[in-house]
Amino acid sequence: MMSKVFIHELEELKEEIAHIGELTALNIKECVAALKDHDKEKAEKVFDRDKIIDRTSHQVESRAATLLALYQPMARDLRELIACIRINIDLERMSDMAVSIAGIAIKTLNEEHVKPLVDIPKMAEISVEMLTDALKHFKNGDADEVIKIARRDDEIDQLYDQVRRELITYMIEDPKTIKNASDLLFAAKRLERVGDHITNICESIVYAIDGRRVELN
Repeated sequence: MMSKVFIHELEELKEEIAHIGELTALNIKECVAALKDHDKEKAEKVFDRDKIIDRTSHQVESRAATLLALYQPMARDLRELIACIRINIDLERMSDMAVSIAGIAIKTLNEEHVKPLVDIPKMAEISVEMLTDALKHFKNGDADEVIKIARRDDEIDQLYDQVRRELITYMIEDPKTIKNASDLLFAAKRLERVGDHITNICESIVYAIDGRRVELN
């Protein structure tokens, strides 16, 4: 049986993961809002928030390694610690995706988009909902609900395919739209990758809860 100190440290680590998750969800939401609204201030806040995420992520990585070395946990304690490490990596990469989209928002500040942004914000909305719900279940330990959450990645993939077809059509019909359409397509692809990272997180959570190694991607 693990010491009370280890249990306390693990719970604090999970709280830090939850905090990074909140910041990452906000970055996903804000980077797309910056792109849609041509909002430089929102884009810059994404950059600033990503620096906080990076610092906190490195602290989590170091703290997790220390817990692993000091206590050599087993069974569910070990699985939860491994899940924290994996989730931390996915969250940091998701924030990097948000930074890429914020960069596109800055790049296109003075450009009119080739089409109103509807599906791209919807992709971000679903991503935020998935991430928030998944991390909530990391606390309460409901693996079956986490698997259901991961299936919503299909919605993101479908929206991405729709955006891709529309933007390619614009580029074919009017070469003048190629530059902006390409930027929007790049942003949509980044959100599609965010969905993949969330399914990775769901896999890690299921593993932490009951030891199942599921392929949800």
